[in-house]
Amino acid sequence: MSWDTNTVIPIFAAAVLGLGLNEAAYVAEIVRGGLLSVPAGQSEAADALGLGRLATLRFVILPQAMRAIIPPIGNQFISMLKMTSVVLVIGVGDLLESVTQIYSRNYRQIPLLIVASIWYLVMTTLLTLVQARLEKRFGRSLSRVGGAR
Repeated sequence: MSWDTNTVIPIFAAAVLGLGLNEAAYVAEIVRGGLLSVPAGQSEAADALGLGRLATLRFVILPQAMRAIIPPIGNQFISMLKMTSVVLVIGVGDLLESVTQIYSRNYRQIPLLIVASIWYLVMTTLLTLVQARLEKRFGRSLSRVGGAR
């Protein structure tokens, strides 16, 4: 990556930093909300069993919080995947920009836009499947104990 004399940081680094900080803020709030969704009585019960703070977090709080965290965090990552096209504004090429460059040379706009759409569809479908598997995995405890559905 070369440095331009007119830039403070490289364009790609600015794109990663911008998207990363934006996602970090959303993910932090999602995790905070998920942790707060676990009733305080669960921590008290873990204390009564003699579990330490780390063990309480790992074995009691996080498994319950993950049921509340996974759906919005999966949606946030899928949204971020779609928002990568915004980095075009600062000069970083994304999938759509690459397609535009190719069809400006060969004049096949529709087939190339269909290919780009298929790529976005494949990537969002894969992320959705991973999210569904995680939701299923962390929702197992509800079906075992006959909890709320």
